[in-house]
Amino acid sequence: MKHLLCILICISSLVACTSSPDTHFPRYSYFTRTKALRAQVINLDTILLRYPFRVTVRDSIAVVMDLHNIDNYLHAFTYPTWKHIASFGKRGEAPEEMLSAANIQFNSLDSLWALDPNKMEISRWKISLSTGTAERVEKIKLDKKLVRSLDFRTIGSGFLIPDYLGEHRFWEVNNNGEPIKSNGTIPSETIHTYTSRPALAQAWRSFMDFNPDNGVLAMATQLGETIEIYNLNKNTHKVLYGPAGEPKFQTGKDGSGIPSGIMGFSDIKVTKKHIYAVFQGIKFKDKLATFQRGERPEDGGRFIYVFDLEGNPVCKYTLDHPVYGIDINEETNTIVATEVESDDPIIEFKI
Repeated sequence: MKHLLCILICISSLVACTSSPDTHFPRYSYFTRTKALRAQVINLDTILLRYPFRVTVRDSIAVVMDLHNIDNYLHAFTYPTWKHIASFGKRGEAPEEMLSAANIQFNSLDSLWALDPNKMEISRWKISLSTGTAERVEKIKLDKKLVRSLDFRTIGSGFLIPDYLGEHRFWEVNNNGEPIKSNGTIPSETIHTYTSRPALAQAWRSFMDFNPDNGVLAMATQLGETIEIYNLNKNTHKVLYGPAGEPKFQTGKDGSGIPSGIMGFSDIKVTKKHIYAVFQGIKFKDKLATFQRGERPEDGGRFIYVFDLEGNPVCKYTLDHPVYGIDINEETNTIVATEVESDDPIIEFKI
């Protein structure tokens, strides 16, 4: 219930877009291959996680980001044995503490980046297996022009961060946290000159991932069903609409935006050959109807869509557990995932 309320609050200021320009983007409607996957539950050696939203794995270390942990946002484990190493990113208002957490990314074997949207900071932590500690070694303050950044990816010269004012799609940001170049526009088919750009940006809030080996940046909308693929090496951009299309809203009597479409994607990963995206596809009206019956709707997605780097649909995996965050290892054919409403919140799938 808390998670749904958070989503509704975040989009409460959205304004519906009703006019249709001439722009129309390609649609995908089916996948050439489908496969059902059965989860293997990971037995953790400690009970720490309350709402594990993201997971990332690099060699012998796995880090889980927990949105609702009362003490720390970040938890490091050995991999693949899943023995607890350290909890860090202490929750609080002190200079060395975190007010919030939005995403994490490994930079090297023992170095992890973490984004705090409320403080507008990206911090780098060094994790030590030998001492069982995590130490913050760098802190970058983001420019106020970036508003309240909710996602990021590292690049050689700094970071990629989505634009939340609606004028662009994402920013290239240097290592001092300063935006240096804007890229793209929101690929809406219903945008109009009088559309509220900040509202549109909130509607199109997307999860993103970037692979420096091939230069591919992929973005997936939290609402609706839209995938974007930027190849920064080739300077190309492709937009894909699924059957549910772009985020949809109705305008309430108080002028606020009410979602009338679906919960879309919840995570996305770019590998050397493919793009993996977790998809929910649950209608908001069905979620609300479940609450009205006094029941708790399922939280997470039961599908992982796989595209090639050009955006061609490759495979649809159907999962026996709902998941939120994923990490992909194509060499071992393993998906590590988080299940937010389970006593055993870390699971794996073999593909």
